[in-house]
Amino acid sequence: MKIVGLLVVQQSMAQQTKGTGHIDQSIVEDLGGIAVIRGGGDPRGWNGILYKQGMSAKNVGSQGLSINVATVPPGAVAYAHIHDGFEVMLFILQGQVKHTFGEGLKEEVINSAGDFIYIKPGVPHEVFNIGQEELIVFVARSAADEWDKIVNYPSSYRPG
Repeated sequence: MKIVGLLVVQQSMAQQTKGTGHIDQSIVEDLGGIAVIRGGGDPRGWNGILYKQGMSAKNVGSQGLSINVATVPPGAVAYAHIHDGFEVMLFILQGQVKHTFGEGLKEEVINSAGDFIYIKPGVPHEVFNIGQEELIVFVARSAADEWDKIVNYPSSYRPG
C-alpha cells in the first residue's frame, strides 16, 4: 500500500493546488531569536480552507516546521490530497470534521473539538466540515514550506 501511495505522488507532482493571498513580511516582529506575528496576519487560502498567515520558512526562516490556524466553513470540503514527505498534526479547536483517507479514500474517521489528529506522509485524505459551525484547526507541519509539497489526489468533489 505504501508503494502504491508513493507511485500516486510521483505521477501527480505537477498537480498542486495553488494558494491565494500573500505573506506580509512587515507584520513579523523579529526580536533576535524570537519572531512574533500578532493576531495571525491577513487571511490566505488553500484548497477551500482559510488560513491565518502563520509561520513558515517564507516569513520567519524556519527550517523544519510550519504552523497555522485553518478555518473551514460549514459544509465545505478540502479536496483530496497527499502530504509528500512531511507529517501533519492537527488539534481541533472548534467544530466537527470527517476525514476520508487511504487508497481510494475508503476509510473514514470523525473528530470533534479537543481531538488531536496525526497524518502520516503519503496518506491520501479528504477533509469535510460536517458540523453546523466553522471548523477551526491548529495545524503543525514537519515542513517549513507550507503547501509546496502537497499533491492533489483524485476526488469526486473537486470541480472539473
